[in-house]
Amino acid sequence: MKGDFLGLWNYVLAVLPAGPCPQPQAAMAARLVKQCTCLLREATLVPPATAPAMAPVGRLRLAQVGRRTLTSSATSPSSHFPRSLSGLLKKEHVFSARPQQQEVDRLIEKATQPEELLELLSGGHRLHENHAALVLIQLSRLLSDKPEHKASLMQDARFQQLLQLVNSQIASVWHGPLVRLLRSLYTLALPAACKQLQSVEQEVRWRLRRLRYKHLAFLAESSTTYMQQRGSQELLAELLVSLERRWAEIEDSRTVVALMAKAGPLSEPLMNRLEDKCLELVEQFGPDELRKVLVTLAAQNRRSVPLLRAISYHLVQKPFPLTKGVLLDLAYAYGKLGFQQTQVFQRLAADLLPHVPGLTSGEVAHCAKSFALLKWLSGPLFEAFVQHVLDRAQTVPVPHLCNVLLAFAHLNFRPERPEQEDQFFSLVHKKLDSELTGLHPALQVDVVWALCVLRQAREAELRAVLRPELHGQFLEAKSPKDQGTLRKLLHVNASAQLEHPGYAGPCLPAAALVPGLSALDRKVTPLQKELQDTLKGLLGSSDRGSFAVPTQYGWVLDAEVLLDPDGQFLPLRNFVAPHLAPPSGSQPLPPGAKRLAFLRWEFPSYSSRSRDLLGRFALARRHVQAAGFLVVDVPYYEWLDLKSEWQKGAYLKDKMRKAVAEELAK
Repeated sequence: MKGDFLGLWNYVLAVLPAGPCPQPQAAMAARLVKQCTCLLREATLVPPATAPAMAPVGRLRLAQVGRRTLTSSATSPSSHFPRSLSGLLKKEHVFSARPQQQEVDRLIEKATQPEELLELLSGGHRLHENHAALVLIQLSRLLSDKPEHKASLMQDARFQQLLQLVNSQIASVWHGPLVRLLRSLYTLALPAACKQLQSVEQEVRWRLRRLRYKHLAFLAESSTTYMQQRGSQELLAELLVSLERRWAEIEDSRTVVALMAKAGPLSEPLMNRLEDKCLELVEQFGPDELRKVLVTLAAQNRRSVPLLRAISYHLVQKPFPLTKGVLLDLAYAYGKLGFQQTQVFQRLAADLLPHVPGLTSGEVAHCAKSFALLKWLSGPLFEAFVQHVLDRAQTVPVPHLCNVLLAFAHLNFRPERPEQEDQFFSLVHKKLDSELTGLHPALQVDVVWALCVLRQAREAELRAVLRPELHGQFLEAKSPKDQGTLRKLLHVNASAQLEHPGYAGPCLPAAALVPGLSALDRKVTPLQKELQDTLKGLLGSSDRGSFAVPTQYGWVLDAEVLLDPDGQFLPLRNFVAPHLAPPSGSQPLPPGAKRLAFLRWEFPSYSSRSRDLLGRFALARRHVQAAGFLVVDVPYYEWLDLKSEWQKGAYLKDKMRKAVAEELAK
């Protein structure tokens, strides 16, 4: 009677679909449930003489199983059901309550050697359905740091017997041990074709809907990498779908942070849900959790603005202390994502300053690079970086010194005290004298370019990167990175020609000075278009000015005009233009004529919250001046205040008069 009831009940569960139930299946299920009720009533009335008595605890357990299974979906995705209830009963298992801890449980927990666990199979111990799984879990823990012993374990007959035992009882293993068992089989490096491993994976797939969310999170955190490596794509896909559909069940911050790091990169819908959950729980996050979320976003290059704003708000408002490691990671994450938040940067710089003496050279280099990416210059912090490098002058590695130098050049930072500046750059030159040519070619160009930005390049260093053996590999640059290196080589070549009068070569060949298409094929900004339109109105004729002028120095002028001594515009076509590549024109400039270059400075051209040009743009301005131009600066913050065309025209006229007057005053 009991067997008929259980078989019929399990058949009902198998027939019911996971989603909304159609009318025919609902009617059939109702009839079957009615029969189950009759069988259950008859089972409780069976006299002791004909059947073993069922204790109250047993009946209660059976009722609990019935209630639990009513709320769950079908456990098997298969659409083929056995014809007889007895066959179905052999395939389905009813989970029993957790038994009290036995002696074998204590032996498994206390085992310190794999041999102790394997001897349990032949020691006369009575193993219930979970013991074999627990033995495998403990085996993986003991061998986690002993990969050389895993191969010999695979050859042990007792281990194979243990796998067979688990495989025969897999449907009776509880949910918690089951997910830990799968992770353990992965760590034991079982072959992907192992039948026992495939059986455990299939059982996990069948139970995904019944597993608690913490079990799903454990699988995602511990096993997704193994699933990818071993080709378990179906299980991984179903796991990600389950995590995404049940995201509302997340209750703690640790789970959402771990899932963002492990499973988020594998599923865009899941990552979107996790970001929403982070916004809900962000008030509960501590500094370490905020750091993990930011580092995860930075690693995936996800610039989630709402989440970044919420994290920034809590970093500013909450007074919790930030450790050195948290500060460095926060600086890295904000720099990688390029997210501007002034108050956060102020706190990071102020909190990092006391830690600078205890930082390593690598940490100083990474921190300086992060602030350079943020375009945030904190004078006291960078002065501390300089002193840190000087204090470790004998031990600082050249790559770390190069990263610090590049950060300084990006922000156009030089130490305020002349003696400290001399000491720092003397150290740089001393280190580079012996190790510059041993660096990667692109890094050599970067370092010498940084020295040119800071006006510290020496002729020997210029020759080192302008020699044909090095620059030849970048002349036919195709990748964006190599093209960027070639542009820096043009800047270095311009520095050698314009800022080092005694430099005798080598230089870049004339063919390399011709601007490429990438120099001209740039999107026109609103400021650039308005500047050109206003200037065209002032010129009156198209031959009196040139726009978007590429030069042989690697820079593009927004506009170029020529003024006679009376301040009138002259046509540009016939006059010599040595700044072009190749140089054009044959007629020399009239006496007293002035060549003017218009340079616009957009918001990204400046350091954050300042009106100081970044190193690259300061170098451009110096080169244009050294080439014989009078520079007319057009910064965005002045141009935005001009509302009418008349104001813009008057502004440019005034700028040109001031540039000429300053030149005459010299």
